[in-house]
Amino acid sequence: MYDERLTVPRSWWSLPVAVGFTLALILIRVSGTAALIGLVIGIAAGAVAISSYGSARIRVVQGSLVAGPARIPVEALGTAHALSPAEATAWRGPKADPRAFMLLRSYVPTALRVEVDDPADPTPYLYLSTRSPMKLADALEQARRGART
Repeated sequence: MYDERLTVPRSWWSLPVAVGFTLALILIRVSGTAALIGLVIGIAAGAVAISSYGSARIRVVQGSLVAGPARIPVEALGTAHALSPAEATAWRGPKADPRAFMLLRSYVPTALRVEVDDPADPTPYLYLSTRSPMKLADALEQARRGART
């Protein structure tokens, strides 16, 4: 029904190169070979780190919302509120509740706040960084309607 991967911006891919060159500069005093190995390892490690950070996914499948490591049945979710960039900044800052589940990516300006209606769950809401908050809210509503029938 809905599937989004929160990939990092393209400009972030220059960071692994910077890490590799930094490691190579540190190891150049040892030897040229050590610097070359440091360059390769630094670039590879940086690329793995960037890739894993940008691999967070938000999906609505089989009556559940899957957001990063969390899997929540749509029956336990309440109203979804699409947040503008200004509202998203407020909800991840001064308005934030420390008990909330947050799948937060700073490079995604918009978000969706979904209330949790499960009385056994102390989590008041989910804050999900998403590039299409309205599509995600619609997918959650469709999944809720499908779960009722």
